[in-house]
Amino acid sequence: MAVVEKSYPIGESRVFQRASFTGRAAEYFGIWIVNVLLTIITLGIYSAWAKVRRNRYFYGNTALLGHTFEYHAKGKQIFIGRLIVFGLLVALNILSHVAPLAVLAIWPVMLVVFPWFLMRGLKFNARVTSYRNVRFDFVGTYGGALKAIFLGALVTIISLGLLSPVASRWFYKYIFDNLRYGDRQFSTEPRLGALYEAFVTVVAIVIAGIVILGLFSAVASGFGGNSMGRGMGSISLWHWMIVLIIPIYIIAGVYYRAAVRNIIWSAAMVDHRHQLKSDLGRRRYAWIAISNVIVTFATLGLMRPWAAVRLQRYLAEHTAIHVDGDIGVVFDQIRSTGGVISAEYLDVDGFDFGF
Repeated sequence: MAVVEKSYPIGESRVFQRASFTGRAAEYFGIWIVNVLLTIITLGIYSAWAKVRRNRYFYGNTALLGHTFEYHAKGKQIFIGRLIVFGLLVALNILSHVAPLAVLAIWPVMLVVFPWFLMRGLKFNARVTSYRNVRFDFVGTYGGALKAIFLGALVTIISLGLLSPVASRWFYKYIFDNLRYGDRQFSTEPRLGALYEAFVTVVAIVIAGIVILGLFSAVASGFGGNSMGRGMGSISLWHWMIVLIIPIYIIAGVYYRAAVRNIIWSAAMVDHRHQLKSDLGRRRYAWIAISNVIVTFATLGLMRPWAAVRLQRYLAEHTAIHVDGDIGVVFDQIRSTGGVISAEYLDVDGFDFGF
């Protein structure tokens, strides 16, 4: 299938080439339904191999500059990683019944160990991904993961969320600054002010939603008279208030996620020369993400392939790169510095822990 490249100008001199996604819902449905049935029949064991089939389809249909990505992981590697995590959870569950107080001492240890799992997972997923026959890699350390995850979560909680943009910056800089394409480094320098602008907008959305719900509650109580202020009527009204607050937080969270993606990706570079770009429409992204969930639930999961393809196409079409120089020459240089896949590199060391 021919890949149609799309481009758009940025400023006066830079032209960004958009990615594209050529997968189709009907095509993916066949893969998805087989994965679901085999996972059920094998009591979940096949889910590791299902993930490989799913990722190979999505990677293989995501194109950039006329070439698609490849996913090289093996089901066995994912299965072993999940067995390790499952065994750990079972051990904790047994320990919680045998010695409940011991669990209280173990959970702080788990919080410290979790960044290591994430670090190893990022390394694994990078190394099983390739583009133009050149592998990605991840060189992040445990100390960096500890700061990005544990310390980031800690300062967010202590500041009652006010430092969450700082934590977001730490987290995404850890990922991008340690990502490699062959021997070429990724990097990102997102403006903290831009992250706070997104954060303030999200807070405004939440406050506005709560105020509207409060006014609705006051009006409903007024029309209900005293009977709404007594008995089950009052309880029912407050229950509805709590239920309606949840979608407000979901919308705000999805909106913030799109805004942060645009900021982080648009500040990212490859080899300090080639600039990335993300221009997700925040309201459009929120609509796609939320309506996907609604449609999937309404159809008892049968529209999940359509939802997955729909979201992936939107993300791909709003992701782009500006290559500084002749594209062919740039990639020839990358391949010539030792980034080509070797037979030994195909046997990737490590497991996918699923975090």
